[in-house]
Amino acid sequence: MRKSCFTEAQIIGMIKEQEAGMPTAEVCRRHGLSTATFYKLKAKYGGMEVSEAARLKALEDENAKLKRLLADTMLDNVVLKDLLGKN
Repeated sequence: MRKSCFTEAQIIGMIKEQEAGMPTAEVCRRHGLSTATFYKLKAKYGGMEVSEAARLKALEDENAKLKRLLADTMLDNVVLKDLLGKN
């Protein structure tokens, strides 16, 4: 997944600007992103505070690590079963 060029704090700041009454097109123009990207970020980070976004990022990183560990373990299982089946 591509890394965003904005931090969580910047994204939440943009969303708060738009919610404060600034037109979406103006927010997007000032920050250099498309409206589609803005609405995608708003769907993910809308209604969050900066601390909640940081916690979400930490949980996503932990989840990715656990998925890699599970995949490695499953691969080891397959290899061991393969070796035991051939003997």
